[in-house]
Amino acid sequence: MENCRNRSCWFVGVLQSFNGSGELLESVPELFRQARKCAVNNERFSFVCLRKFLKSLIRKQPRDLLLVIGTGVSAAVAPGIPALCSWRSCIEAVLGAAEQLEVLHPGDVAEFRKKVMKERDLLVVAHDLIRKMSPRTGDTKPNFFQDCLMEVFDNLEQHIQNPVVLQSILRLMERGTMVLTTNYDNLLEIFGQQQGKPMESLDLKDKDKVLQWARGHIKYGVLHIHGLYTDPCGMVLDPSGYKDVTQDPEVMEVLQNLYRTKSFLFLGCGETLRDQIFQALFLYTVKNKVDLEHYMLVLKENEDHFFKLQADMLLHGIKVVSYGDCFQQFPEYVQDLTAQICKEKSPDADQVDSTTLLGTSCVDCAKRKLGESGTDSPKRVKQSDMPTLE
Repeated sequence: MENCRNRSCWFVGVLQSFNGSGELLESVPELFRQARKCAVNNERFSFVCLRKFLKSLIRKQPRDLLLVIGTGVSAAVAPGIPALCSWRSCIEAVLGAAEQLEVLHPGDVAEFRKKVMKERDLLVVAHDLIRKMSPRTGDTKPNFFQDCLMEVFDNLEQHIQNPVVLQSILRLMERGTMVLTTNYDNLLEIFGQQQGKPMESLDLKDKDKVLQWARGHIKYGVLHIHGLYTDPCGMVLDPSGYKDVTQDPEVMEVLQNLYRTKSFLFLGCGETLRDQIFQALFLYTVKNKVDLEHYMLVLKENEDHFFKLQADMLLHGIKVVSYGDCFQQFPEYVQDLTAQICKEKSPDADQVDSTTLLGTSCVDCAKRKLGESGTDSPKRVKQSDMPTLE
């Protein structure tokens, strides 16, 4: 009976892939691929074969997108490095390295491990850990935290097991998509260099580079808003560490203009909107966010939580989309989504206004409003207004 249901679902999928003239649509190869995979894995071939993507997303031009990369991307690419999976895993790995290198008192190691288990705000724990391993002068240079990170992230290039997501990101970058990340690792840059791309890691300390990147002049630049593990002294865990940046009107205006005129696509991000640095750079002074159109790919483990999150995020101009009910579906979803966004268009497609494809998008509205009214006046968003992404 189960085999009959498998065949029926597959057959229905094929039938629905015919158009009125009896010609197969482009989704048929995908149907066969999914069916073959299900047959090999003895799994049921269900709705996955008829996966739908939001038209408002797949009809975006790559140059209109800005990818925000979170720990989920690193976890998918290099599952063999636990420190890349989450903030909690990263702190635990650093504590393990500190214990092995004997650069932190055993009593302190035990105390921090308790905090990792109990404390909800892990950014605070990480900040305290860095301070504990730094000089008592209050300066973070030099520090043992750097040595622990180098130990944890040693030989990253040897741990790239599943580059599907990175390949998709590079494909979008080739077509003008910008990329920023909250991650400390440089897996994307390493992989891109292996593919012959002139990748460049940027951080917020270099104003000139940030301005060039934000204006689209560094095609293969990846902005690390928290810093990079290869330069731990520049790592930042709260907005005060970047007060020179957040108090610079030129830098802040060009960054926030991206949030008003680009569609941010959050990949592998869990609590990015609760991240204080992200808030300080993109949210605090951007008003009328409900008029914007951003996207977030999430794991749908619980339906009630998922649909509540959808409703909450719409208030911030973010459309939450499920990539599946298990993390293993994430790389393939990103790959298929990228293929839809980058699919070949007619030669004059670049001259066609997006409104001719799907009406007037929210981002287009925001661009016009920005042009009509000028720069938005600053208005802070209260921390209490931010949704819970747990």
